[in-house]
Amino acid sequence: MNRPRTWQTLLAFATIYLVWGSTFLAIRIGVQEVPPFLLAAFRFLLAGSAMVLWMLARGVSAPTAPQWRSAFLLSVPIFLLNYGLVFWAETRIPSGVTAVMQTTIPGFIVLAEISLLGTQRLSWRLAAGLSMGLAGVVVLTSDSLGLGGASVDRISAGALLVASFSWSVGSVLTRKLPLPASKAMSSGAQMLAGGVWLAVAATALGETRGFDPGTVSTGAWLALLYLVVAGSIAAFTAYLWLLHNDSPTRVGTYAYVNPVVAVLLGYFAADEPLGPRTVAGTACVLLSVLIITTMRKVVATG
Repeated sequence: MNRPRTWQTLLAFATIYLVWGSTFLAIRIGVQEVPPFLLAAFRFLLAGSAMVLWMLARGVSAPTAPQWRSAFLLSVPIFLLNYGLVFWAETRIPSGVTAVMQTTIPGFIVLAEISLLGTQRLSWRLAAGLSMGLAGVVVLTSDSLGLGGASVDRISAGALLVASFSWSVGSVLTRKLPLPASKAMSSGAQMLAGGVWLAVAATALGETRGFDPGTVSTGAWLALLYLVVAGSIAAFTAYLWLLHNDSPTRVGTYAYVNPVVAVLLGYFAADEPLGPRTVAGTACVLLSVLIITTMRKVVATG
């Protein structure tokens, strides 16, 4: 197999670093005018439909009935709960902090592997990593540490922890359920199913009642377009390409870079606060991610 050119690799990394890091700000812009679950529904219905149709046009087999059932089951924790709560939280807290809170996902995935799969056991290093992540959350939400600046709304922070836990459960379940062999088709099917669930939730929550698309500004619609095309299609395609052409360890570095990009974009482009509290909380959570994602897997026995 021919090695990819350097510029292709750099472009792919730049895409997952910058685009995924910037989607949090795009969400923040969008939810100021479009209800959160409805905006998320628009994003994933459009992106999922485009991905599935693109794969079908390339000759990839359509998902079978059992695979569609799996997609709809997985899309509950991954899209309805995770993304739905992320979009909702961004109506209340800064985009950069949301991105930092989402980096607790690796810790929750390991906990899910321990409790649901039994493929991992607790080690001192893992405990240290999880404790560091928890410390970061405390720094962001506590009023008693003397770090200055407003603390993060605790209800929103709790919702984001639920979102991260839901994503981890969905990620673990993907190893147990039948899904299309094509990763792109599998992702498209899950996005489409997630969009359906989010649309149902938006309707149940009354977000569609009285919503007038004509009152939404061009900027908010452009934010949605960016989320669909750049965030869901282009970045995911770059991610899959990198997984096939580079080491998983290097590809996984997006988990460290995305929150930094999100925090800096929020500060410079949206006047979000960047005080000692945000810096300290972000540092703790990123150190947690570093500890957890670089440790050797300790396999459970017995």
